[in-house]
Amino acid sequence: MNIVRAGFYTSLATAARLLAGLVAIKLVAWFAGPEGVGRLGQFMSLMSLLAVLAGGGISAAIVKYVAEYRDDPPRLSRLLSAALCYAFCASCLMGGAALLLSRQLAAWLLGDPGYAGLIRVLAVAQLGIALLNYILAVVNGFMDVRRLAFIQAGGALVGIVMMIWLARWLHLYGALLALVLGQLLWLAIALPAWWRSSYFRRRMLRLHYDREMTLRLATFSVMTLASALLPPLVNIAVRDHLALQFGWERVGYWQAVSKVSDAYLLFFTAAINIYYLPKLASTHGREALLAELRSAGRHVLPAVIVLAAMVYALRGWVTWLLFTPEFAAANALYGPQLVGDVIKVASFVLSYLMLAKAMTALFVVSECVFAASYLALVWVFAARYGLVGAMYAFALNYLLYLAFNLLVARRYLGGLRR
Repeated sequence: MNIVRAGFYTSLATAARLLAGLVAIKLVAWFAGPEGVGRLGQFMSLMSLLAVLAGGGISAAIVKYVAEYRDDPPRLSRLLSAALCYAFCASCLMGGAALLLSRQLAAWLLGDPGYAGLIRVLAVAQLGIALLNYILAVVNGFMDVRRLAFIQAGGALVGIVMMIWLARWLHLYGALLALVLGQLLWLAIALPAWWRSSYFRRRMLRLHYDREMTLRLATFSVMTLASALLPPLVNIAVRDHLALQFGWERVGYWQAVSKVSDAYLLFFTAAINIYYLPKLASTHGREALLAELRSAGRHVLPAVIVLAAMVYALRGWVTWLLFTPEFAAANALYGPQLVGDVIKVASFVLSYLMLAKAMTALFVVSECVFAASYLALVWVFAARYGLVGAMYAFALNYLLYLAFNLLVARRYLGGLRR
């Protein structure tokens, strides 16, 4: 399967996930206004953090090693048993921590200790979310793109129904609760779909500690944790800083434009994640890797440029459709954000080379450095240019990250034999 066919299947799943995300944003904007959208961003960042930590941050490692070991059943069995054990232990640890700190987390992120019950639901849900991420990673590692798309699309549609029902009943609290419960309902689709696959074996659900495989997963998960944990943490810090400078209402404008970017970029990041990580992990040789990277450049970049231009041209209509008239001030923020989006996708294609080839130290250091540089740039540019300065910081930071990844890719490929 090539990137075009993979992109077709992932686009179907992404459309469903996109619709689910837009329904959530629209309902929160309707019931709670710009301030509620800002709070929604904080809670979604917490969900991302806990979901990654609960599973031990090994989803990408599972994808990589399943792609490498799928023709070696004994090693594959050892890997998956160790991965499930790793994820179970991490889920219990992080769920317990979230339960103990539920009031503090609610007060810090949502500004109201009354949301502690919601944090507790999220904490208890970590076991189910970790199992879901394990299943999706295994299916992805076998490059079963159609089955993965079916699970994601079905789960997203179930989540939409849950979101509408709970938001109408409990407003902002219900919308946030639906984000958690919707993830658990995915299992009702994921488990049967996985069981019916040709590669499913009962031993894939066995928990067993394997020192060698656990060390492989732990080493690789350091990279995944860095890439998955730093963005939500950085975004939380950025929101807090912007809220202190400009108030939560204006943070809602920033969050709205960021969510529009996340929504349409989901088509590209999903295809890159589903196709390129297992593909690059199982591809060796300079020419073969170059061919894959060039293919991504030819197919992905022109598409993201066109879509970003369309979003900019229709930004007034997009804001009106997805939010409310209160968000009209957000239209001035789209330009630099969309330029940054294009640069971001270009840098992601190259950064997956570090993930696929387990360049652990370099990847982790780069993630930390560019997270810090983004915070610094937001601090400086927001003080100088106002709220739009956060968008300038976003675009410039990804331009620097792209330059770094070009250097890394050139050096790595230059060291391979033809």
